[in-house]
Amino acid sequence: MKKSLLLYAFILALLFNVYTYMFLSKEVTFEQDRYKKVTKKLKDSLNSVKNKLVDANYFSLEKNENAQNYFESSNSGKIIQYEKLIPFVTEKLLDYNSNPNGNPYVGQDKIGANKFIINKVRIINHRWIIADFSDGEIWGEVLLKYFVNDDDSITFEVNQSLLYQK
Repeated sequence: MKKSLLLYAFILALLFNVYTYMFLSKEVTFEQDRYKKVTKKLKDSLNSVKNKLVDANYFSLEKNENAQNYFESSNSGKIIQYEKLIPFVTEKLLDYNSNPNGNPYVGQDKIGANKFIINKVRIINHRWIIADFSDGEIWGEVLLKYFVNDDDSITFEVNQSLLYQK
């Protein structure tokens, strides 16, 4: 009786160990497969976001080599680095927001009690800027021309402006 009890205990322990081994080995392969699937999905998502970012930045001075080359071969003979030009032009345009009547380069006169100020600026190429502006209630966009003068000053010119309806 004692031998049969030990035999049953041994067989039961052997079955338990085989079951545990099979379960754990399947779990490891399952987790590895799951990791591979999640990694692939994340890489695909990252590539998708990267492609969307490239598309979104297509119209920008940072990605437009022709516009960058304009500053290298300008008539004055001096080279303007676009990396420094972008924040410089943006800062100069935003400085006009301190005007009591609002930024004069939004292309709109003051409508209500609040003045129009430029909120966001995107330098498209060596000549154009698109900007978003508002007075807190009314929003609009403006297309500007900008010029880098020989004395390194920046001048702006409103090309077209629009207001969105409330």
